[in-house]
Amino acid sequence: MKITVSVKELCPARTFLCGQCFRWHEDEQGKFSGIVSGREITVTQKGDMVEIDGIPENGGKFWREYFDLDADYSEYALRLSEDETLKKACQASWGIRILKQEPFETLISFIISQNNNIPRISGIISRFCQKFGAKISENSYAFPTAQRLSGIEESDLAELRAGFRARYIVDAVSKVNNGEINFEEIDALSLDLAREKLKSIVGVGDKVADCVLLFAFHKLDAFPKDVWIKRIMNEYYPNGLPKCAEGIEGVAQQYLFDYFRNVQPFEIKV
Repeated sequence: MKITVSVKELCPARTFLCGQCFRWHEDEQGKFSGIVSGREITVTQKGDMVEIDGIPENGGKFWREYFDLDADYSEYALRLSEDETLKKACQASWGIRILKQEPFETLISFIISQNNNIPRISGIISRFCQKFGAKISENSYAFPTAQRLSGIEESDLAELRAGFRARYIVDAVSKVNNGEINFEEIDALSLDLAREKLKSIVGVGDKVADCVLLFAFHKLDAFPKDVWIKRIMNEYYPNGLPKCAEGIEGVAQQYLFDYFRNVQPFEIKV
């Protein structure tokens, strides 16, 4: 089964390469392949249209939610365009969608992302899935569940070359399995309370917590601040985002990140 949408609604490159996910990979022809919820999916741009292929029959609702296809991003852009810099970012970075990813996978992925670059993050996650995940096809593995990782120790992660992050992964797995971290509870909490709950995991700070809340729980008021966003804020918004971004700070973050990283790179004043 396929879903076909306009590239203006979903731009694969902008959506998959803006730092929110690590298991989508582009081939030489520009086709993206990813593994989501144990299923291999391909996303291909053909002119002005994008095909999402590999969806099971009657699975349309899940995938529309995953790609956030029912949200009106043109309305978000209209609101954000009250600010001149955000207007430029929205106009240049059309087609970004905030994916609604599985919470445990998102948590572990962003723990791994700390003080790391995207190629290394993707490599660690790939080895993690190959070692612990269920096999899908000859070279594909699902992301392991917390239950599958029950009892894991730091020594079990040595060959992944995750470094200091191994201790954080072990603590996250333990707290999810013993119920200290309950994703349904986190989903129902306010942003501030949900952030503090996630920060009870060893090694999880504001940035990782906000990434999980934005990219897994779709709390659009979450505003993850990596080194690039901090530089952008210092340069353009030293007093915080404008009022037009209130409630959709996470959407603004994605537009700003893509614009200043990939469309209009700029030198940060020292």
